[in-house]
Amino acid sequence: MKTTHALTILAAASAALSAPAAGKPRPYSAELTARAKSELPPYLQCVPYAREVSGIGIYGDAYTWWSQAEGRYARGRQPKVGAVLAFKPHGNMRLGHVAAVSKIVDSRRILLRHANWSPINGRRGQVEDDVMAVDVSEANDWSAVRVWYHPLQALGKTAWPVHGFIYSGKPADSHKQQWASASHVRQPAPAPVQPRRDVKPSRQFTAAFSGF
Repeated sequence: MKTTHALTILAAASAALSAPAAGKPRPYSAELTARAKSELPPYLQCVPYAREVSGIGIYGDAYTWWSQAEGRYARGRQPKVGAVLAFKPHGNMRLGHVAAVSKIVDSRRILLRHANWSPINGRRGQVEDDVMAVDVSEANDWSAVRVWYHPLQALGKTAWPVHGFIYSGKPADSHKQQWASASHVRQPAPAPVQPRRDVKPSRQFTAAFSGF
């Protein structure tokens, strides 16, 4: 009887020592940690912001915008206010990038409005308005650019390859262009892209990210 009683006391003491102290939560398991990370709100991507401020209705990853625009929107190598600059995938930027033109400074400098380019205060997915982009291509054809990078407080060092600019207007009819060229008829100048500097993201759009 004494032996049985002693074993009972030892078992109870062992259980008390192994139990977590009151008020101290158990460490998160790997599964709980992964679940917590998956439930964090997503940061703002470049695509929805460029679509919102430019009015160009293209969806999908940024690297697909240039090909998606074919036949739907005019494309070219000259910057225009309101156009979207389409970056090619390069280095760690595997999904490309898109940014809206907010101002033309001169033949080799423009200002951009875009999201998820620079980390600001250690956070990704931040919006930057009216930041500098410089054409660094040898032919001055906007095929490569350097872009303002907030952590450096200067232009970034990378020359990013670029497809070109996507304009909000429809592409010109190729048959009419060929007919005008054959008839030596001077073609009318393309309609300018309508500036959208006064356009701000909608309340619904901004509300989705207000808690970040």
